[in-house]
Amino acid sequence: MEKRPFAELGVSQEILKAVHKLGYEEASPIQTAVIPAAMAGRDVVGQSATGSGKTAAFAIPAIEMAKAQVHKVQVLILCPTRELAVQVAEETGKLLLFKRGLHVVPIYGGQSYDRQFRALESGVQIVIGTPGRVMDHMERGTLKLDGLRMVVLDEADRMLDMGFRDDIEHILSRVPPERQLLFFSATMPRAIQDLIGRYSRDPAWVKIESHAHNAPQVDQVYYEVDRRSKLEVLTRLIDINDFRYGLIFCSTKIMVDELDQQLHARGYATDRLHGDLSQMQRTRVMEKFRKRAFEFLVATDVAARGLDVDDLEVVFNFDLPNDAEDYTHRIGRTARAGKSGRAVTFVSGRELYRLQSMVRFANLKIRRETAPSLVQVDEARANLFFEKVRGVIDAGKFERQDRVVDRLLEEGYSSTDICSALIQLLKGGSPPGPPPGPAPASPERKAPAERKAPAKEPAAEDPEPEERSEPEPPPTRRTGREAGMTTLFMNAGRKHLVTTGEIVGKITGVTRLTAEVVGAIDIHQRHSLVDVAEEHAELIARKLSGIRIRGHSLKLSLATTDEKALD
Repeated sequence: MEKRPFAELGVSQEILKAVHKLGYEEASPIQTAVIPAAMAGRDVVGQSATGSGKTAAFAIPAIEMAKAQVHKVQVLILCPTRELAVQVAEETGKLLLFKRGLHVVPIYGGQSYDRQFRALESGVQIVIGTPGRVMDHMERGTLKLDGLRMVVLDEADRMLDMGFRDDIEHILSRVPPERQLLFFSATMPRAIQDLIGRYSRDPAWVKIESHAHNAPQVDQVYYEVDRRSKLEVLTRLIDINDFRYGLIFCSTKIMVDELDQQLHARGYATDRLHGDLSQMQRTRVMEKFRKRAFEFLVATDVAARGLDVDDLEVVFNFDLPNDAEDYTHRIGRTARAGKSGRAVTFVSGRELYRLQSMVRFANLKIRRETAPSLVQVDEARANLFFEKVRGVIDAGKFERQDRVVDRLLEEGYSSTDICSALIQLLKGGSPPGPPPGPAPASPERKAPAERKAPAKEPAAEDPEPEERSEPEPPPTRRTGREAGMTTLFMNAGRKHLVTTGEIVGKITGVTRLTAEVVGAIDIHQRHSLVDVAEEHAELIARKLSGIRIRGHSLKLSLATTDEKALD
């Protein structure tokens, strides 16, 4: 069954704004089939398991039908468990975000009666609950159904299996005769068909088949992580597995932009793809991605539909997809042509229940893993570097440097110290202490001319002048060496283990400017001086201030004449 945009289903602008905010760019098959029929006032029977996206299929028509000015219960949604009732209530609450005056409340066993009494007395329009607690409130007189206009039975077969048939019949016999009835069930046993025959009127039948799209070559894992930790876990997984070519899916365009910027700032080669880009921009991004001009494409589902890319190593679900079908489409981007691949999914909070529903619906084979620690990442990097060095040595594909090595050995340096120093330089790091000469320039840049700092005269009472606090910079501005450049003062230096490459990466990643705006970079012990294009200096200082580099919060300002002497 086809998918259609929500705008083609006849829903209101308030609903369109809500689904756009949630990241739903397109209705799922069951939503495409159910929403128009339900909004036309018909009873509906939907045969579909949890995980197909059916919550929005009945929640949207319910919200559209409910009247905010009427302070009575107008919609009753029955669910088999308290967990499902809470999940449906949360999603319904998000969908009615822009419908002023409409309210939803879940009622289920184990929760305080007082809280439920207050919510029902306030005139809530949509009630979502388990059959037992709904009947309890009906008998107490705290839940009145005389204004009811729609009843939804979610996972009806499961409710019957749990022994709720008598409760359901009791509730349905007490609702007004002129009401709309929506049944949703994964299976259609005789008992469900009897209920449909007795209580529904000429229903529209919708059946969504459950498909197991598992590709045997896709290794599927998920990580249960806090939403704020997703970026850190993502970068650790990329580093520990040395992934170089993959897709990262986000649910919204805003999240795509933010994640692309954050990854770029951390030095990863990324680009983005979503519906707000023009067709020309999309085509250009995809051409670059196919040519591996960058490592990771951050995209939404709709923008990435129909991608024809080979040899993807990994697909990341940074945000959980809306339904099982979207999940299987996403992971199908890797492990093509008989090759193996990885699919990694992040879940936080109650998203775990949604993922479990998708697993049942689509018969997914996905296992839980624990996020790697920083120690594991460092160990993996060391192992990877070791294998690369060993490979070069075994292949004999290197230019011999016997003369340099012999000179160092003659000066008394041990072979292990020489190798360790060379590896430190290869990794792009700086020595832990102040070097004897000026700070090394970025390998991509021409080495800047040495900046001659005035000699420091240590005071007699100060035996260790290098540990003194840096003086407050005077107000005189300092300009860059090249015409059109000015110098920024950055409160991070060798002490914080920053490198020229990281500084350039932060500037280009956060501001989206090209590397050409950055000139000479001098890294001192506790600060750095960075020449940037004068026209962009204030923007760079503003954008980078507060950004963290190696765990250190940056502060940038226009440099002064005497700051070149600080160290």
